[in-house]
Amino acid sequence: MSDLKRTPLYDLHVALGAKMVPFAGYEMPVQYKAGVMKEHLHCRAAAGLFDVSHMGQVILRADNPEVAKAALERLIPQDVLGLGEGRQRYGFFTNDAGGIEDDLMFANRGDHLFVVVNAACKDADVARMRAGLEPDVTVKLLENRALLALQGPKAEAVLAEHHPSVAEMRFMDVATVPIAGAECWVSRSGYTGEDGYEISVPLAAAQELAQALLAHEDVEAIGLGARDSLRLEAGLCLYGHDIDDTTSPVEGGLTWGIQKARRSGGDREGGFPGDDRILSEMQKGADRKRVGLLPEGRAPMREGTVLFAVADAETPVGTVTSGGFGPTVGAPVAMGYVDAAHAEIGTNLFGEVRGKRLPVSVAKLPFVAAGFKR
Repeated sequence: MSDLKRTPLYDLHVALGAKMVPFAGYEMPVQYKAGVMKEHLHCRAAAGLFDVSHMGQVILRADNPEVAKAALERLIPQDVLGLGEGRQRYGFFTNDAGGIEDDLMFANRGDHLFVVVNAACKDADVARMRAGLEPDVTVKLLENRALLALQGPKAEAVLAEHHPSVAEMRFMDVATVPIAGAECWVSRSGYTGEDGYEISVPLAAAQELAQALLAHEDVEAIGLGARDSLRLEAGLCLYGHDIDDTTSPVEGGLTWGIQKARRSGGDREGGFPGDDRILSEMQKGADRKRVGLLPEGRAPMREGTVLFAVADAETPVGTVTSGGFGPTVGAPVAMGYVDAAHAEIGTNLFGEVRGKRLPVSVAKLPFVAAGFKR
């Protein structure tokens, strides 16, 4: 643990009784005193506060903002030029083989783009952007801001007490809002499937803001354990598990994140790494697909569980990439990849758990309906 970095909220986590664990090079809270189950259910019912300061916050800036947008389109298959000011999109870096190098969020903040990338890929992503965008675009990794996520059906009411304008924001809106005396960059987004906000705040104000939000009776601190179970129930991918540099966006079920302008026949078709494979698979289909999985009984099927078409088959048809108990569902849930021939909802399969072949069925994603304010 001595070689790990700490977020600006480390001392607050310890004071709140968090169990700290290594994660993506940081000491992070996996759970607090209440435990993962109660934290998960509290976020679904009220509001949870997450420290996501380990993630990378990056500014892309050019003399002409349109230059920065066009340049970013060379690295990702999303429509950046068509993104309006004050709006945000989900995206992903792709490689020449059509795999996903990382997923990300990017926002149009008028004179610059604001990009948030995963902690484990932060250094590689910044290097990728500098190699692909400079000298036309300045790539700046911010070291002076923390990042918090306030998630849950009561998040709007809680944050609106600090600034009423946040209640008017729609899903994927971004705005600069003064909260607890600090200039915060707020987006109406998150990775739990619930309504909520992500808040970029200056380091010096991070602890004061966190304490101000936690002072509300509806807000509890939530750790990585519940963050993982929340995103799994919401059918959201965890990079390095459900998607990686070998997974295409088509296999991963992420083609909704590729806008019309970048698809076949669009006015800016292709022009991103791996476009041959990705556009071909979008038209013809992929050999395997990411699917939801509902194991029978109470035994979870964890990452790495091998899937078979029939109980006594020798050749597997898929693998679980994320799995655990879904507190909201009240049963085990999982995601994984199966051959396209076995990907139809309702298909019965078998997962090998501790030497036994247990029944599991292909299920519709998400397991819990999204609560986004559109």
